[in-house]
Amino acid sequence: MDIKYKIPFALTVLVVALAGCSSNKIKVEEVKPNPLPKLVQSKTLAPVFTHSVSATSAKDPLRLQMDVENGVIFTVDPKGEVSAFRGKDRLWQKKISKSGLSAGVEAGEGMLITGNEKGQVFALDQATGEQKWTAQLAGAVLAPSLIQSGRVVTVSNDGTVYGHDLATGQQLWTYNLPNVQFSLRGMAKPVALDPQTAIIASANAYVYALDILSGVPRMQRRVAVSDGRSDIQRLNDIDGDPVIAGQFLVTTSFQGQVTVTDLATQQVIWSEDSSSIRRPEVAGNAVFVAGADGKITAYEITTGQELWQNDSLLNRKLSNPVMLGQDLVVGDYEGALHLINPANGELTGRAKTSGEVRSLRVIDNQLYVSTQKGAFSVWQNR
Repeated sequence: MDIKYKIPFALTVLVVALAGCSSNKIKVEEVKPNPLPKLVQSKTLAPVFTHSVSATSAKDPLRLQMDVENGVIFTVDPKGEVSAFRGKDRLWQKKISKSGLSAGVEAGEGMLITGNEKGQVFALDQATGEQKWTAQLAGAVLAPSLIQSGRVVTVSNDGTVYGHDLATGQQLWTYNLPNVQFSLRGMAKPVALDPQTAIIASANAYVYALDILSGVPRMQRRVAVSDGRSDIQRLNDIDGDPVIAGQFLVTTSFQGQVTVTDLATQQVIWSEDSSSIRRPEVAGNAVFVAGADGKITAYEITTGQELWQNDSLLNRKLSNPVMLGQDLVVGDYEGALHLINPANGELTGRAKTSGEVRSLRVIDNQLYVSTQKGAFSVWQNR
């Protein structure tokens, strides 16, 4: 029987650090985050929506997220509730899971999809919150699903990809990702390549293109390698969502690389060593990566040339970076939202929310923020 071990990221970093020690007396040096940098400029953001839900465990925080469609914001509470807001007015609130919820909400085609650690996937009507169907998967649901072309594509934490009919919840297909003995706890979200193709990133450092209607694989490509000496040091998960930018597929991996693949030829264009569990950001000719160590690096998308690197936020447990207007934004463990000049990497401003920032999204030029303490907020440039 194959046993797959899921390892929280913080514990993995500690184990990796100790794995290389040969002395009988192991001295663990405490890693301290850099203090909050002083700013030369003082740009900030203006909040336009705030909502508080239950906190997730500080030792095992979930990457929950909001979503929005037709001007309605949808939030998910770890204790099992989904809510809909138009502006500050709550349209409805529904308790759908006694076992809580562990995946961010996904909105699309008039429906909402979320899931829990028991492997249950829930589908709700956007307008009323009425629960339309529930599906049972074999593993925990820790990443949002993808709604596309009348299908719901979900990756469970045991490495199985599921395709369900959006209207009925009928399971139409499954695809099993290769089993790995050790992996980080978490999954990348399925990403739509086109109306009929989903990109799936896995714990074995491969990306797969699956037909959304049938589950038939159309492509598989290794995008990262690791040369560690132990199983833990060879962990090479892709936990950050892949990014599709024109003909390019951009991925990051833990203890691996940031990689750009040409989707037309299915060949890797370039790959540079970088350890990250966060989604990269692409804007113009630049790829922005928040490393596991807190360094933020910009690369030229066609060559991999390093454009700049900012190490002023070392060990501050950075979120994924996103572009908001003309600013690059990244969050940290204290709830600071840092504004960065994407041309040179200089810090230009700051805003503050509550708790470790777990997810950033930009939708319709507004910043959607979720934190470990359950603070959901939407911001815009001031």
